[in-house]
Amino acid sequence: MPPNTTASSGQQSGKSGRKKGRKVRLLLIILVLALIGGVGFGAFWSISTVRASFPQTKGSITLEGLSGPVDVKRDGYGIPQVYASSDEDLFMAQGYVQAQDRFYEMDVRRHMTAGRLSEMFGEGQVDNDEFLRTLGWHRVAEEEYKSTISAETKKYLDAYAKGVNAYLAGKDGEEISLEYAALGFANDYKPEEWTPVDSLAWLKAMAWDLRGNMQDEIDRALMTSRLGPKQIADLYPQYPYDRNKAIVQEGTYDELTKTWTDGSGTSQNAGGAAQGTGGTGTGTGGTGTNTGGTGTGTGTGASSDSSAVQTQLTGLYDVLEDLPEAVGVNGNGIGSNSWVVAGSHTITGKPLLANDPHLSASLPSVWYQMGLHCKSVSQKCQYDVAGYTFAGMPGVVIGHNRDVSWGMTNSGVDVTDLYLEKLTGDGYQYGSKVLPFESREETIQVAGGSDKKIVVRTTNNGPLLSDRSNELVQVGKKATVDRDAPDRGDGYGIALRWTALEPGTTMDAVFAMNRAADWNGFRKAATLFDVPSQNLIYADTKGHIGYQLPGKIPTRGKGDGSIPAPGWDTRYRWNGYIDQDELPFEYDPDRGYIVTANQAVVDEKYPYTLTTDWGYGTRAQRITSLIESKIKGGGKISTEDMRQMQMDNSSEIAKLLVPLLLKIDVKDKHIREAQKLLEGWDYTQDADSAAAAYFNSVWRNILKLAFGNKLPKELRVEGQCLSVEPVDSTGPADEDRRVRECGKRDADQAQPDGGDRWFEVVRRIIGDQDNAWWSTPALRNQDAADTRDELFARAMRDARWELTAKLGKDIDTWSWGRLHRLFLKNQTLGTEGPGFVKYILNRGPWKLGGGEATVNATGWNAAGGYEVVWVPSMRMVVNLGDLDKSKWINLTGASGHAYNAHYTDQTGKWVKGELLTWAFSNKAVQESTSDTLLLKP
Repeated sequence: MPPNTTASSGQQSGKSGRKKGRKVRLLLIILVLALIGGVGFGAFWSISTVRASFPQTKGSITLEGLSGPVDVKRDGYGIPQVYASSDEDLFMAQGYVQAQDRFYEMDVRRHMTAGRLSEMFGEGQVDNDEFLRTLGWHRVAEEEYKSTISAETKKYLDAYAKGVNAYLAGKDGEEISLEYAALGFANDYKPEEWTPVDSLAWLKAMAWDLRGNMQDEIDRALMTSRLGPKQIADLYPQYPYDRNKAIVQEGTYDELTKTWTDGSGTSQNAGGAAQGTGGTGTGTGGTGTNTGGTGTGTGTGASSDSSAVQTQLTGLYDVLEDLPEAVGVNGNGIGSNSWVVAGSHTITGKPLLANDPHLSASLPSVWYQMGLHCKSVSQKCQYDVAGYTFAGMPGVVIGHNRDVSWGMTNSGVDVTDLYLEKLTGDGYQYGSKVLPFESREETIQVAGGSDKKIVVRTTNNGPLLSDRSNELVQVGKKATVDRDAPDRGDGYGIALRWTALEPGTTMDAVFAMNRAADWNGFRKAATLFDVPSQNLIYADTKGHIGYQLPGKIPTRGKGDGSIPAPGWDTRYRWNGYIDQDELPFEYDPDRGYIVTANQAVVDEKYPYTLTTDWGYGTRAQRITSLIESKIKGGGKISTEDMRQMQMDNSSEIAKLLVPLLLKIDVKDKHIREAQKLLEGWDYTQDADSAAAAYFNSVWRNILKLAFGNKLPKELRVEGQCLSVEPVDSTGPADEDRRVRECGKRDADQAQPDGGDRWFEVVRRIIGDQDNAWWSTPALRNQDAADTRDELFARAMRDARWELTAKLGKDIDTWSWGRLHRLFLKNQTLGTEGPGFVKYILNRGPWKLGGGEATVNATGWNAAGGYEVVWVPSMRMVVNLGDLDKSKWINLTGASGHAYNAHYTDQTGKWVKGELLTWAFSNKAVQESTSDTLLLKP
């Protein structure tokens, strides 16, 4: 990595930028942004400052390093289509153009992945940097660049970095982005040059968002402080295979040949080899099943006493909770929809493919729309592709080329394990031996403060996360353990094994997919897509459709990965990884469509445990129903039909609960008035629906009364205090036995979150009026509830008064959109800066329809409130019959510049469910072009 050329002036001890305190820095930010906003005599200067960073989109620019001219054609939404005559020129131009629009975002991302946010934002980010340095994403990316990726990929990454640096050359901060005008006044910060490793490291951040069941692993362990194994099992029910189908329905696994075959029984060569064994990871110390990814672990087994695990994981959660939102919703609630329909069921006679990945809402959007075109496709210039990518990374992540299209959803496959480690002096126990830690020292530079040095210790299971919390160290020294565990020595720690902490080849996979011309080429590319493991759907212009599960997926010796495991027990090591030929796929299934929406990938017959924590298939089954209802009787599906399916707002849990709620005899006229909203409601959660507002409030209160108030404080919303019942009780207890406990978790992360796991929990007990979960003590002068209907009646009452307080007494003014709002926040100064700064950079609110586990998945956390926490981050529908009739939309816009016309110019259409025309052919792009920029050598 090139040295930080500004460190000597802006970040070293003794220099002027380091002498300024945090308060002074924030005051200067306010001052600068006030001038930028046109206050007083700063009006003229402010306009020039704002416009200084806007990209040049017309005329010509000379770039040293290009071998030939490159055309950059932007449409009316600022979306660029790049045309070049060599691969290197193409990716160099991509780097230049993305830096024009999004460099500040790119700069923040690379500082985050490297654990260097403190260099930009000061001491408030030190804890985040310590944790991210401990994970070591940037170090893994460095190793990938040195030894794992192909020479061709290195060439492309180098070219991309060259383009970014060509844009930076000779520019001051305010010429790059508005935010630098503020940061520059505060701490003399100036961006350093881009490196190829910076691009690779961002893939680690996305893998972190999509890492699997780590949060469930933590939550299950924390539940043991108040709930018994049977109660925890109630809250993690088995996947409902009888109702919600797995993704792969027509493939089979051959135990003899150890290969996966498609519906025709033909084995397909994945084009890859078996993964190596490496490592000594572990599984879990509890009980659970090992059948095709179903079941859960509910005990603590021989790994430790529950109090040890519980308190340590509370500290770990506190660290995870503080990670920047740019990393996502910390892995919780993240899903996606994708489906592909064969030409036999479409109007065009060729496949249609839809995709809408669900991620936390960010400004600018995590996605960047782009086309990369060789003027003449040849060995020298191999690409003709368009779609969505990440600012800071070459290539296209999701989209289509001239022959094939592909989409992605999170598979949920479990590729992380947590381990309780026995620490002894300068080492840790493994089997009968004490092994030395692998240690390194890291120096964190802090804008406006002193450098901080930390030591990162790593076991053979992975980095020791508990080193980042003093509380965890102390608890580890005092924890009690099972008699089969080793004595505590100097204490216990928690380590993480995760496939993304090993060098991989996902960047190779991106370029290989961009070039794929058919199913075999696509599957060969998928073998390189090791982290994160995603559901890949496929369609091509010849009429074929397919699905492939890729990834580096571990096989465990003992345990199933559902709860933390004893790191000292050699039986819990990872044995290796599932061979590529054994990973599930499907090709041209007889049913004529494939749906992936985070449901189970395979049924119970698959011999490997992929995860114990699938999504429960609510969205997938609804999409399947919409497809089947359309094609029943020979109907044909259009691009518009696919768009309408993406915007489906139907609530599946409402269909189950509303008939029961309407049967309850309500005496209070005000509550009865609200209950009447549900009569005749079609279960559609439109933004203007009063019934949707009331039902979702009832649902939230049902969850709170039946489950939320019985969970340990570590899972409940911070600041919400209750007199709680004794351990192992789901019903009321003697008043003098209750203790007062206050929740500790951020509202966006608390439980019960109301997702489709909770749908399934309620569905399993809905017919049992006297189930213990329905029993709840008296609160706020209300009688205790002993039955389902008594609890439902209380929830209806609580919902009525909650909405009266939030929306007013007149139910005619109620609407779901007034509760369910989207705010778009700049992920740095827009979340941490003073109010005026947030006003300058943030946008919203927008009133949204949709909801949790709905196809139009505008997620909200039922424990914390109604505001939107994650969204369909983009939507696309690809028409393989005529690629120029494909459609797409982004959450925000092409630009990351706060006052640029393309900052949020797509958001209004996104809210309405509209899609933009997606030009691809030379003719269509030319017709849609508004601005053309010539990049000259």
